[in-house]
Amino acid sequence: MNVKLNWQTGMEFIGAGSSGLPIRMSAGAPLEKTAEGIRPMELIALGLIGCQAMDVMAILQKKRQQVTRFETRFDGSRASEHPKVFTRAEVLFVIVGRQIDESAVLRAIELTATKYCPAQAMLEQAFPIELKYEIYEEDAGAYVTHQGVWRNMTER
Repeated sequence: MNVKLNWQTGMEFIGAGSSGLPIRMSAGAPLEKTAEGIRPMELIALGLIGCQAMDVMAILQKKRQQVTRFETRFDGSRASEHPKVFTRAEVLFVIVGRQIDESAVLRAIELTATKYCPAQAMLEQAFPIELKYEIYEEDAGAYVTHQGVWRNMTER
């Protein structure tokens, strides 16, 4: 994998990977008066949930789940002192659809956490990542039908 980052002005940079799609990055306050891009630690969080979300959605589609909306959220805590690394994270998968099978969701989360997502495998070595889910039934006004926390049964 090759990526590059080019300085623009102040603390603003434009990066791109092999896809060629640009990403504007900036340091944000207090280093800048205006933030015109995403912060690097936000990119790490987005990389994690992007990797997980793509796995989970692909698996749910293969399992023929009728997903109509899907969102993945990251809530992380960081150390108070520099280098202000992540100290823990909670990832929430919000699945809305018709008759979504909870066991299919749990299996999809299991596979991203234990087999497919390299970001998960790498980052869980640095800080704990708790994986949660909420399933909403769309046909009945989008009420929660299932919610819970995925637990790796091979860990004790």
